[in-house]
Amino acid sequence: MNESVGGIVVCMEVRISAHSVYRLQYHVIWVCKYRRRILKSGVRDYLHKVLLGLLRSMPGVEIETIGFDGDHLHMVMVIPPKYSIADVMGRLKSQSSSRMRKKFDWLSKVYWKENIMWSPGYFVSSVGVDEETIKRYVEYQGRQDEGQLREKL
Repeated sequence: MNESVGGIVVCMEVRISAHSVYRLQYHVIWVCKYRRRILKSGVRDYLHKVLLGLLRSMPGVEIETIGFDGDHLHMVMVIPPKYSIADVMGRLKSQSSSRMRKKFDWLSKVYWKENIMWSPGYFVSSVGVDEETIKRYVEYQGRQDEGQLREKL
C-alpha cells in the first residue's frame, strides 16, 4: 500500500501472516535505571547486536530503526498481533540487561544494589496511517472480497 505525502510516494509495507494482514509499528523508548548515561558507543553496538539476536526467538518482531542517547534508546519496531507488546518488552529488557551485565563488568559498579539496567517501565506509541489510507484499504478489500465470492459461486 502506498501513500503520497507532500507529493512523495511513501511505501507503507504491510505484513501477512496465516490469519491476518497488518501494519503494526511502534515507537518505543527505554530509559536506563536512574538515567545513568551508560550507553556509550561500544555498549550501543553490543546492545544492538544483542537485541537483534533476541529477536530471532520472536518471528516477525523487527527493529526497523534504533537510536541511542546516553541514558535512553528509541526504537521503531514491528510487533505482530500474535505478541503482546508487554511480553516483547519484558523479554527484550530482561534478557538484554542480563547479557549486558555479563559482558560489561563495570555495570555492576553502576548498579551495585540491583541486577538490572533499565528503568522498570517503557514508553510506547503506535505509528499509524491516516484516515484516507484506511478508507482506501477498506474499499480495495471490499472489491477483493467480492471477486473471491464470485469465483466460489
